[in-house]
Amino acid sequence: MKRKLIAAIGVATMIVGIAACGSDKKDDDKKADAGSSSAATTDKTITVWLTVDAQHNWPELVKSADDAIIAKHPGLKVKHEYYAWPDKNAKLDAVLATDKAPDVVEMGNTEMVPYMAEGAFAELDPSKFDNSAQWLDGLKQSVTYDGKNYGVPYYAAARIATWRKDIAAAAGVKDTPKNWTELTADLDKIQAKEGAKFNAWYQPSRDWYAAMSFVYDAGGAIAANSGGQWKGSLESPAAIQGLTAWKDAVGKYMHGDLTKDESDRYIVYGQGKSALMFAPGWEAPSAADPKFDKTGGKLKDNLVNFVMPGPSGKNLPVFLGGSDLAVPSKSKNADLAAEWINDFTNTQSQTTLMSKGNLPNNNTQLATLKADPANTVTATAAESSWFVPTAPGWGSVEKAQTLQTMLQNIATGKQSVQDAAKAADAAMDKVLNVKN
Repeated sequence: MKRKLIAAIGVATMIVGIAACGSDKKDDDKKADAGSSSAATTDKTITVWLTVDAQHNWPELVKSADDAIIAKHPGLKVKHEYYAWPDKNAKLDAVLATDKAPDVVEMGNTEMVPYMAEGAFAELDPSKFDNSAQWLDGLKQSVTYDGKNYGVPYYAAARIATWRKDIAAAAGVKDTPKNWTELTADLDKIQAKEGAKFNAWYQPSRDWYAAMSFVYDAGGAIAANSGGQWKGSLESPAAIQGLTAWKDAVGKYMHGDLTKDESDRYIVYGQGKSALMFAPGWEAPSAADPKFDKTGGKLKDNLVNFVMPGPSGKNLPVFLGGSDLAVPSKSKNADLAAEWINDFTNTQSQTTLMSKGNLPNNNTQLATLKADPANTVTATAAESSWFVPTAPGWGSVEKAQTLQTMLQNIATGKQSVQDAAKAADAAMDKVLNVKN
């Protein structure tokens, strides 16, 4: 949900661009043949809200979707508004209470839950969208509430491990680790070689996306639903096992500020005092950018990606970040909105998104990335994923930073794993079942 990539490329303020696509002139002389896919001429307009990711990185895909739906509905106009992530939801909340709601809106996948719970989005039939039977699990969960579907996955991003091969080699490590035992043995060698002030693994304690991967790897979960009621489940034996494994790793290999979050991880990594990080795929290249690389250019040719192993013996499950597209319940053109979404997320469109460095929304196309050496690590990591509880009050948990507080208290020794997990469960239990 958090798009730190926007900060990394310098987009800090809301950008609103409005563009109408298609001709204003109706072609009244042409009539659709009986077997044609083109509908009757229309003078309708649909409004599509996207983030600046689409505006800056794949505008040709937006145009392609517009052209496709206009070809089927001559005279239709598609109006676009683009927003930076920090501004979009405030604007959306304001218009949802009016008759000015857009017809399509892009949402970060963890942003979906409270809106679905409130009935803000229209139910959509998955069968009308390409590859819906193969949607990635982490994204499919993000558009599902109470057994019903309220959105369409757009694209995804997975977390991967990246380390410096030069630092590894200096410690006598030649190959990337294939399992947890190899990883910890390699990190032990790196830590011993580089000294106590070095971060063999730079892992900010408040990065709950990483910590919860250990919980799910151990078979635990953030919260569980029983009889329609959600309860925090971080006190379960499995969750405690995962949190303990995370705590041990942070204690051994993270020697930086234990009160930090992950927002500037790529900048800190660029300072050259860390070997490994576990982060979204864009962070390592950002750290190697000359603006952030303080190692004299060593990062560019020494970064190696690999799938993060977990203590369970399997690949560490990753939080699958990404975006979804939804149709507000107040849309006056819901059918056309759904049709545009399909044109924007179909197989061909996913191929375009893949060419831009994104993961597709479905397993079928994800499999093709695994065969590409440049993408196999990220594609493989995405195969094992988890998602936040789809509880009506999940937004309150994120807003209160309940998990971040728990993790900081564990990492700094303020609380034991058991006591911190108990406090987090108690805090979640107060809000999980309360609509935001």
